[in-house]
Amino acid sequence: MINSGDTAFIIICAALVCLMTPGLAFFYGGLVSRKNVLTIMMQSFISMGVVTIIWVLVGFSLTFGPDIGGIIGGLKYALLQGVGMAPNETYGSTIPFLTFFSYQQMFAIITPALITGAFADRVNFKSYLIFLVAWSFLIYIPLAHWVWGGGFLQQLGVVDFAGGIVVHASAGLAALASVLFVGKRNLTEDQKEPHNITYVALGTGLLWFGWFGFNAGGALGANAVASVAFINTDIAASVAMITWLAISWKRDKKPSFVGALTGAVAGLATITPAAGFVEPWAAVIIGLVSGIVCYYAVLLRIKLDWDDALDVWGVHGVGGMLGSILVGVFAVESVNGTSGLIAGNVHQFLVQLAGVLIASVYAFIVTYLILKVTNHFVPVRVTPDEEKEGLDVSIHKEVAYHI
Repeated sequence: MINSGDTAFIIICAALVCLMTPGLAFFYGGLVSRKNVLTIMMQSFISMGVVTIIWVLVGFSLTFGPDIGGIIGGLKYALLQGVGMAPNETYGSTIPFLTFFSYQQMFAIITPALITGAFADRVNFKSYLIFLVAWSFLIYIPLAHWVWGGGFLQQLGVVDFAGGIVVHASAGLAALASVLFVGKRNLTEDQKEPHNITYVALGTGLLWFGWFGFNAGGALGANAVASVAFINTDIAASVAMITWLAISWKRDKKPSFVGALTGAVAGLATITPAAGFVEPWAAVIIGLVSGIVCYYAVLLRIKLDWDDALDVWGVHGVGGMLGSILVGVFAVESVNGTSGLIAGNVHQFLVQLAGVLIASVYAFIVTYLILKVTNHFVPVRVTPDEEKEGLDVSIHKEVAYHI
């Protein structure tokens, strides 16, 4: 039976997740230089169009269709066949299957957009479009099937409440692969500074707001698990923000607004896989650990001289992997039927480790191969002259500011 409360709740959650992609555009747009702001914002917005088409045609079916060997779904739901107003017992027995489709579509949209922060200021738009399509088919869809659609990782017992593995770890490792393939920016340090911190704040606010739908919606209903996921999301983000601010303030002798905002996003990414499996006290610890680990991951990235422009690997990748592992530590059966190390379940911890390792290695290797193949047909990197002029003008023939 369709429950109107559950249906309304998941529709709202889908809308909140949809809002996150424009929020990401502002977050990233503020962090880059003024001559590349339109380029990186467009990379987020265009994902809304391209991935929606993929999702309607075959993407949803390949992810959530009948399992084929634990690797991919079938074509049962291609072109939305059988995806209508009736519920699907496997994917939300109290909501229309079409509502579940819509909610999952928003995850598929934002995930590849996350990667763009890593190769900001230096990738050709045409090659990005090719990358966007290939990455969706070869990485996001298989991973989502493995973890959520009945694939082999789900069969092993891996859990991921709202995308620590499927979204953040995959995007973060893809970001690292893209940085190593594309190479460093030819910009001065001044040109790498955020051009509009108010945009960063606006983007963070939209992301934080949308993240309540991102995580709470994982319960697929307006229920107690959604309530736990909702409050855990806010707690972890808040604690991580203050933790990051405190560490950076002590180290750099100044309270950085960008640092605080980045810490909040790190906390949001880290709690995502655990939001519906842990109690609120554990969310405090996860937020604290996230603020510390992700901050030092960024410092490690700097030391290793990886030009991950907007720290996608250090924030989303490390946060997603960390949170997915911590599910295996802090999960308690009373919340959502899964227990971890603190409840004596060593098996779940080991399964989570295995899931993170497999998904991360897969995302890294296949992303690198996608870029390598794409580069044979369309140069992935822009020319030095285009980079110097700025991609907004050299590629899109538009400017963000006329004064």
